[in-house]
Amino acid sequence: MLKLLLILLIGLVFESAGVVCLKKGIDRIGGVRTMSAGEIVRVIKAGATDSQILLGVFFEALFFLCLLILMAKSDISFLWPLTALSFVFATFAAIWFLHEKVSAIRWVGVIFIMMGAAFISYSEHSKPKAGSQSTTGQTNVAADAAQPPK
Repeated sequence: MLKLLLILLIGLVFESAGVVCLKKGIDRIGGVRTMSAGEIVRVIKAGATDSQILLGVFFEALFFLCLLILMAKSDISFLWPLTALSFVFATFAAIWFLHEKVSAIRWVGVIFIMMGAAFISYSEHSKPKAGSQSTTGQTNVAADAAQPPK
């Protein structure tokens, strides 16, 4: 469990670094000014050669790799809500590296995200272990069948 949380935290750092780099890159190339085919092509061409955007894509790919590792080893119902912590990481990254001001209402949102992640983490700890009895008093038969005989 601790190893999975460490991989998640590393992945969230990669994701936040990617977001910061992408933001710096899109600001540098000018963003999308109008919704036209020509403008989209301009942004794609400029983005494909911009070092900040390429670095951002690289960090996002590392985050994706961490997600794949985590998906192979944990329940999606546990993992996916925890990825919402990327909003917390991105908020701090925006303050530190992009010098953004964050309003009180956004901080309330960040606190709610952190509380939700705490509940989900707690739910993983309180999940019945294989072979243990459920709240209805029934034994987890599928988990018991998977255990080698004693």
